[in-house]
Amino acid sequence: MNKREEQLKAFDRLLTIMDELREQCPWDRKQTIQTLRHLTIEETYELGDAILENDLNEVKKELGDLLLHIVFYAKIGSETNAFDIADVANGICEKLIDRHPHIYGDVKVADEEEVKKNWENLKLKEGKTSVLEGVPKSLPAMVKANRIQDKVAGVGFDWEHPEQVFEKLKEELDELQHEVNENNAEK
Repeated sequence: MNKREEQLKAFDRLLTIMDELREQCPWDRKQTIQTLRHLTIEETYELGDAILENDLNEVKKELGDLLLHIVFYAKIGSETNAFDIADVANGICEKLIDRHPHIYGDVKVADEEEVKKNWENLKLKEGKTSVLEGVPKSLPAMVKANRIQDKVAGVGFDWEHPEQVFEKLKEELDELQHEVNENNAEK
């Protein structure tokens, strides 16, 4: 059996176990997407800790816990015919293909920075009205601030020197003042 077959067999085993647990275990049967949410967040933080500690054995265990949650959510989704694990996997496959036109299309990129800029621009073309739409509302404040900074840097809001930030702020305030003076409430 080659490595890919082993991986698929292991994933099939996990899906089978999830089916059995959902059918036979009172606790697993009772869970909903809402009741699992806080547990998923906790597991994500545990993975983050393992990564920070560079404990690869613990990373492996925490990835397993998160994979269980993904399979669990998909199982719950399948029970209402909303989605299943194939929909989840195919959805991320399509997103990856769409967001990597430099691999699956004819777009040329010079470096990682161009890939990141293309990624944010592609997300806007998908209907997002702001690059900030992908930042979860419930992120802790410092994590959220860093994520916002990363996202706006990807579309050109990044400066090398603090005084450049003040110049941009002054420019935006001047534009606002102009619209106020023109009594243009719409803008």
